[in-house]
Amino acid sequence: MGNVLASSSGGLLSDLPPPPGASLPSHLVKAMETEAIKSELENPGTVEDLHSRCREIQANAFDGAKIMLNKGLSNHFQVTHTMTMSSGSSNGYRFGATYVGTKQYSPNEAFPVLIGEIDAMGNLSANVIHQLTARLRCRLATQFQDSKLVATQLTSDYRGKDYTLSLTMGNPGILTGSGVIVGQYLQAITKRFAMGSELAYQYGPNVPGRQVAALSAVGRYDFGDSVGACTLGPSGVHLSYYKKASDQLQIGVEVETNVRMLESTATLAYQVDLPKADLVFRGSFDSNWLIAGVLEKRLQPLPFSLAISGRMNYVKNTFRLGCGLMIG
Repeated sequence: MGNVLASSSGGLLSDLPPPPGASLPSHLVKAMETEAIKSELENPGTVEDLHSRCREIQANAFDGAKIMLNKGLSNHFQVTHTMTMSSGSSNGYRFGATYVGTKQYSPNEAFPVLIGEIDAMGNLSANVIHQLTARLRCRLATQFQDSKLVATQLTSDYRGKDYTLSLTMGNPGILTGSGVIVGQYLQAITKRFAMGSELAYQYGPNVPGRQVAALSAVGRYDFGDSVGACTLGPSGVHLSYYKKASDQLQIGVEVETNVRMLESTATLAYQVDLPKADLVFRGSFDSNWLIAGVLEKRLQPLPFSLAISGRMNYVKNTFRLGCGLMIG
């Protein structure tokens, strides 16, 4: 009788669920646990870093001559001496210091982090980054010019299991009744797709109607070796696409459109890494006919790095050249 039942069911008795109280085989339990881990959503990051992949590989050109000396005084403290000779506002000597604390939440990060830089005129910029809990991180950025506080920004990021909530306050003036408040939310929908929104609110006597608010939608899709991101708001559209073509080549395309100003700028950037030659080159070209490139070469075995920068604009008929030496 048992053989008849087995043959009539097509030999699928083994596929039926186990009776109550029976345990599954160990290999099936491990397979189910592995599949559950793979299907879990991860934290998508912050809205601020949505287009960071394209921005990181763009050429950050500089003018004139620059000498930078980095000196580590301990495992937690480092100072930087920078001398710039150019016709720009950054001309002169700047002293910087960086302190990294001992509180660690991951092997690659330690908190608090204090970063400061001051020039010969007394202008100071300072940043404080601290991880209050495993999920809450705060950042404070200030800038002083002519012994006056000219800019302040406080940002708090709460990183949930599959979402990030950020709140930023810029130049909050209690006496003047002005400031900027930005709220951002990014939610992981799938392992590759994340979307969210950004609400910017500005108030003050110089603002038309004393207050204005703008709501934007953001999204990002991760293709594995490439990332596409989009920001859509009432003022315009910001699109970016990053592609890692190989271990030596990275490419990025960025388009920013301002509807109110009726302006649109497209930028093509790329980065070439040659580890065997200790060389990194970043280049960019935009629709305003601005071409820029930065070449960084590590001078082994000396602790020196040579940087050569160039920037050219065909329409404005301008050309700038920069050369820098980094020690340490």
